[in-house]
Amino acid sequence: VQLQASGGGLVQAGGSLRLSCAASGYTFRGYSVAWFRQAPGKGRVFVAAIKWNSRHTYYADSMKGRFTISRDNVQNMVYLQMNNLTPEDTAVHHCAASTSVIQSNLDSQNAYRSWGQGTQVTVSS
Repeated sequence: VQLQASGGGLVQAGGSLRLSCAASGYTFRGYSVAWFRQAPGKGRVFVAAIKWNSRHTYYADSMKGRFTISRDNVQNMVYLQMNNLTPEDTAVHHCAASTSVIQSNLDSQNAYRSWGQGTQVTVSS
C-alpha cells in the first residue's frame, strides 16, 4: 500500500491541525496505521496508532487528550486531529501502515512496512 500524508502547516501555539493519510494501491482494510514524527535533530517517535477496525486506538503519553486518531476504511483515509499544539509539536509527521501488527508493537517503527513521505507541522510560540 502507498501512503500520502497531508495537512501540515504553520500554526500558532494553542491552535489545531488535522493531518490526513491517504492510502492507494490496496485496500486499507486489515491494516493498522500509525503516525510517527521527527523533530529537527531528533529521532522519529511514536504519536498514535489505530487498529483496522477502529475499536482500538493508542497514543503516546504526551499526546493523550490533545490528539485523536481516526479512520475511514471506505475512503482509505486515516486522520490525526491535533489540538492545543505547542512548539514542541514541531516536526515532520509520517503515517505508516502494516498488517498483522500485534498490540505490543503498535508503537514500534519496525512493525510498519509502508510509510508516507511526511508532512511538516510547525507551531510558533
